[in-house]
This record gives sequence, structure tokens and C-alpha cells, in this order.
Amino acid sequence: MSTELISERRGPCLVLTVRDPATRNSLSPGSNAAAVEALGTAEGDPEVACVVWRGDGEHFSAGGNLRRLQATRQTGPEAQVRSLEQLHLLIETLRAFPKPVIAAVEGYAAGAGCSLALACDLVVAAEDAQFVMSYGRAGLSPDGGSTWHLARLLTRQQALRMVWLAEPIGARDAMALGMVNEVCGHGQALERALALGARLAAMAPNALASAKELLGDAANQTLRAQMDAERDHFVRNLFHANGGEGIEAFLSKRAPRFSR
Repeated sequence: MSTELISERRGPCLVLTVRDPATRNSLSPGSNAAAVEALGTAEGDPEVACVVWRGDGEHFSAGGNLRRLQATRQTGPEAQVRSLEQLHLLIETLRAFPKPVIAAVEGYAAGAGCSLALACDLVVAAEDAQFVMSYGRAGLSPDGGSTWHLARLLTRQQALRMVWLAEPIGARDAMALGMVNEVCGHGQALERALALGARLAAMAPNALASAKELLGDAANQTLRAQMDAERDHFVRNLFHANGGEGIEAFLSKRAPRFSR
């Protein structure tokens, strides 16, 4: 059975579920391509306020399928280059997607599954969830942008230990390291992610998109360039209809009714 990507609406959230129980929801070029397509559709849908990414059943994702990788070794590197480019297109799409993306992590987020969780904007993890950069156990090196994200989240020493030793990190330790936003009970990650998504859906989507873009660009900008970008976004949002509604609602002490 190949990996499936299941797409369903839950209120203002689009839930994307990776399903392949035999491999703990390993990723595949097909499921990655389907996710890129789903995100492209969701970007233009005003009824979708955010995306929740999860794995079916007890695990988030085991990452790459080692049997598929073993077979790829018999056909040459070109096929794997194409496969990785598809994965990396998904990671880039998640980062550039203007709406919030929340990972709902149960069980293991391993290898590229961990990379995928790191690429999401917010991470909700069950208390027994485990994050592991498992590549080293198979004599492989990381992919999926994980080294880029880890280098920005952790110290060099913390990141190297995680990559070299492939030791699982529990949800609460991951939260202490800044990798996880919220820890919840077993089986509750989706529910808590949807609740977080509902809160975000009540906010101005243009302001959310601006904050995501600004923070995504900040590490590579000078202070002056970043402040110029902040100026441009601030003025654009101030003169957006949602800026007027937000200010009026705040001054009137009522809940705002932002347009999508």
C-alpha cells in the first residue's frame, strides 16, 4: 500500500493526514506532490484559515521509506534526486504558505517526518510524542530542510548531538528547546491543534501572513532592511479594511469581525 494524503475540512482548518500504517506514515513523492497541490488550492480558498498536518493513527510520520530507498540504490541517484526535490518543494511551500500551518504530532516524528514538523509554523505534541533525527542509524544525512531549521532553533552543539546520535527527544524536552509550542495528552494533538487553528481563524489573515513573512525573512536581513520591510507591511495592513475594523473594535471594546 502506498502512502495516501487525506484532505478534509474541519471548520476553518484544512486537515492534511498522511496515511500508511504499514510504515508508520512514511512520506512518498506522491503524497508530497499531493500536499503541494492541496496547499496551492487552500491558499486561494478564503474559507481555509489554517492548515493542520498530522499522521493517521498513532504516529506522525516515520519519514522516508527505507525499503523504497533500498530499491532506489539499484536504479541510480537520479530517481532519488527527483524524490528529494519533491520533498524540498513541499518544505518550501509550507514555509511560503501565507496561512498558519500547525503540526499535530502523536507518536514518532522521525527523519523526514521530524523535518516536516520543524517546517510547520506551530507544533502541538502529545506528551508521549518523540522527535528523532534518525538518519544516522541508517548511515544517512539529513534532508527536508532539517539542518536549516535546527541551526536556527538550537545551539550548534545541541543540533549536532540530535543529528549524530539520533536520540529521541520527548515532547516536553522538545518544548524546552523551542521545537514545540504546546504539549497535550495522548490522542489530543489534533483536537488541540484545531482549537489553536480556530483562535487564529478569528484574527486578520493579512496580518497573520505579514507576521509569517517578516519572521521568515528576518534572519537573513540587516536591521535596516528588516525595519523597511516592517514599515511597508505595517502601512499596508493599517490601510487594509481589517486594520480599520481592528482599531475600531479595540476602541469600542468589542470582538473584531475581520474579512477573509
